[in-house]
Amino acid sequence: MFTELNSILNSTPDSFTKGEFILVSDRQSDASFLIHHFLSFYLRAQCKVCFLGLGQSFSHYCAISQRLGVSLAQAKEKGQLIFLEGLKESLSILIPQEGHTENQAMDFLRDPTVGLRSLYKFVQSSLNSSSSGEDGTEEWGPSVLLVDDISVLLSLGVSARAVLDFSHYCKATVCSQLQGNMVMLVRCDGEDEGDDGDDEGSELLLRGLTHQCSLTLHVQGLPTGYCRDIHGQVEVCWRRRQGDGQHTQKKLFQYKVNDKGASFFARGTSSAVL
Repeated sequence: MFTELNSILNSTPDSFTKGEFILVSDRQSDASFLIHHFLSFYLRAQCKVCFLGLGQSFSHYCAISQRLGVSLAQAKEKGQLIFLEGLKESLSILIPQEGHTENQAMDFLRDPTVGLRSLYKFVQSSLNSSSSGEDGTEEWGPSVLLVDDISVLLSLGVSARAVLDFSHYCKATVCSQLQGNMVMLVRCDGEDEGDDGDDEGSELLLRGLTHQCSLTLHVQGLPTGYCRDIHGQVEVCWRRRQGDGQHTQKKLFQYKVNDKGASFFARGTSSAVL
């Protein structure tokens, strides 16, 4: 969990805005560190977390979370964390293995025409289940859905429009019905935002998700090129409904990631970048 980022977003595990859809995106950079931040943040906040790990293995997330002071294994054992290991489940469907119990959430790999209904039902059932742990003593806070990363579904043959429908239904359930939060990572293929790219690809998905969310964190490299002391920049954009319109506020920060955290600088305040 990155305390400097919490300060920027004006949130702590004890006090944060509920009902938010947070979109994390990157372009020719890696925003994964933000997913690890939000995972540790919501687990520390005692939220019930459903994590769709489509990009990496459970052991990968465990190792990084351990450095941030959070045990995913314990959270999973207590029933606080429901984890879908997308890589493992996809492989079990594409290459069936005897004795492996298949997870119906990835049914779209067998029949693309069914869409993502089973994946949505997995999210719905995971977060609508009892708020108490297996021993009946734990009471969890708001429900949270994390997805890393939603772009993987495109490479598995799912259309951008089907992914947007999935996101819309998840938002209605998690953010509106359960008054919880949702965090999704989407990766952009194009070199710049002006590149239209494939209308059925990541750019269409990014535009659609941006319209749905209330907060975006967009990570990209420095316009000046590689710098040893600064790893990139992140644009934070808040979207709030005001009357009949929408108010947008943007701030740009430079960042550096290390083994146990990240540092954020207001643009131009770091001596490492001119």
